[in-house]
Amino acid sequence: MIPYHEAADLDVYLEDSFVLGIEETPGVLRFRLDAVLTPEHPDWHPPHPGEQHCYVGAHLTFRACTRVEWISRTGATYTDASGEADHGNIDTMTRHPTHWHLTGDWGEVRVHTTEPPALEPIDLRR
Repeated sequence: MIPYHEAADLDVYLEDSFVLGIEETPGVLRFRLDAVLTPEHPDWHPPHPGEQHCYVGAHLTFRACTRVEWISRTGATYTDASGEADHGNIDTMTRHPTHWHLTGDWGEVRVHTTEPPALEPIDLRR
């Protein structure tokens, strides 16, 4: 198994990013994130006042999925000090020969695809 930061060119720190939603359609699994960009990402900017990281709205998208295998799915929701709800973080994301394996407070999933995941910035609130 290979950690995501070695297996995919995402320039994101998932462990401090917040999962805002999970969407599954045929062949696609998408995590809607308040993502922490690393300074190597082209959209990186200095953190806003009062923030520790550069946060941007983004989708972490897996395409060409032949199978999405949920080991567990909790539906856990947390509310931060500002009243915003999220589903925790992506605690681990590793590449295996036949799939990607992700875990977090929201659950655990194996995503079977030959394509690497993509980080697609979106305008959530910043």
